[in-house]
Amino acid sequence: MDHPGRCIHIGDRESDIYELFCAAQEIGTHFLIRTCVDRLAGDGDHTIADEMDEVAVKGLHRIEVRDSNGDPDQAILEIRYRKIRVLPPIGKQKRYLTLTVIHAEERGTPKNRKIDWKLITDLPVGSRTDAIEKLEWYGLIEVFQDPQIGLQS
Repeated sequence: MDHPGRCIHIGDRESDIYELFCAAQEIGTHFLIRTCVDRLAGDGDHTIADEMDEVAVKGLHRIEVRDSNGDPDQAILEIRYRKIRVLPPIGKQKRYLTLTVIHAEERGTPKNRKIDWKLITDLPVGSRTDAIEKLEWYGLIEVFQDPQIGLQS
């Protein structure tokens, strides 16, 4: 590829592999992955979840979804994001990465649905608009996996 920096690997929880993050950066590409692992962060005395618990809601985002009957509905997502020093798994590479975690959690408790996405990326996220852009990119995957999520802003 002439411009590997234009390539963004977008993946679900099965793609939450530290070596993938490192490999993407080594070849000059980027990634946006939904996490399933609560990795060690900072100096290793806490986790990503611990750090994200301290982050205030930085914005709301309304999306169109479908209820359990397939009827149109709406969800309001609370958006948090923070740049975090992420440590490699114990016994793996010695290199740490500074990544951005985006957490989008549905407000309230709708029946049969709870959107709770924790994404990790090496792309810049400096504003609510940047975070929403990344959520919408990831949402394209969810449309195929969960027909209740129609994701339209």
